[in-house]
Order: sequence, then structure tokens, then C-alpha cells
Amino acid sequence: MTATPDLRTAQLASPDLLRSVFRRHAAGVAVITASGAGGPAGFTATSLTSVSAEPPMLSFGIGTGASSWPAISRAEHVGVHLLGEHQRDLAATFARSGADRFGAPTVWREGPHGVPVLDDVLAWLVCRVVARVPAGDHRIVLAEVVLGDPAGAGRPLLYHQGRFTALRD
Repeated sequence: MTATPDLRTAQLASPDLLRSVFRRHAAGVAVITASGAGGPAGFTATSLTSVSAEPPMLSFGIGTGASSWPAISRAEHVGVHLLGEHQRDLAATFARSGADRFGAPTVWREGPHGVPVLDDVLAWLVCRVVARVPAGDHRIVLAEVVLGDPAGAGRPLLYHQGRFTALRD
């Protein structure tokens, strides 16, 4: 049985409406990293999308006011890390403004093209940035996959209703 939308409760477009609707959308959690002038930079993203198989390409969004934007805006390569349900604290660290994202307990190493690669993730990719497309107060970054590893163990971390959560069977 399908519920009919009640158009009397519809709201005009606003940032709050968009946030409210997308809180109901469960999304996978990724951490995007790059090497910046001041050292490694990174942030938690739930906007990761597969774009193309030929060539292998993905996209993610980042606010131009984000602390990681200066590094991402100049990076030739980025790291994309899919987090597991055991990494709620890591996701929160990379989402928190002013956090020492690459200090202990974060475990990482310098990977190909100087990209910071996080340990113990479900999967990771190093990608070459091919475009940064203006989109309101954000940029949509298009990146072509160079190499990666899908072999991490565990189940994915999700973001839903404003919090990190896990899949239920």
C-alpha cells in the first residue's frame, strides 16, 4: 500500500528542507584525503558517487568553506576511503572542524602520488582529479580512478538521520 503525498505540508525550497530530506537518505561514509601545502588534509563525505565505468570515475562534493577545500582545490590526486562500521570514531574525527585528523589514533601512510592512505578501511582508491564543477556553495569534484584496493574486511558504515550507523539484517 502506497501513501499519497500530502501536498498541504509541502515546503518551499530552502537549505533546511534539503537537509531534512537528506537526513532520511541513508548514505555510505567515505573519507577523502589529499596532500596539502600544510600537510595532509581530509574530510568525511557522504556524497560519494560512481560516475563512469569507462573510464572508472567518481564524484564527491565539498563545501568551499571547508577546512580541506584549499588542499582539495589544488590537489592533482585524492584518496577515497570507504569506511567500515567499526570506524565511527574515524568518521567523526574527519567530520569535526578543528580536529587533528591525522594525529593518533588515526593510522595512515603516504600512498601513491603522495596521497594520504588510511589503514583498516573497507576499500580505498587513489584518483586523479579531472574537474571541479561549481555547484552553489560547493564544488563537485570529478576524479578518475588510478588504483586501489577493495579487499578490506567488515561491513559498511552508514550515515542516516544525522548519525553514523550500521546495516541491520
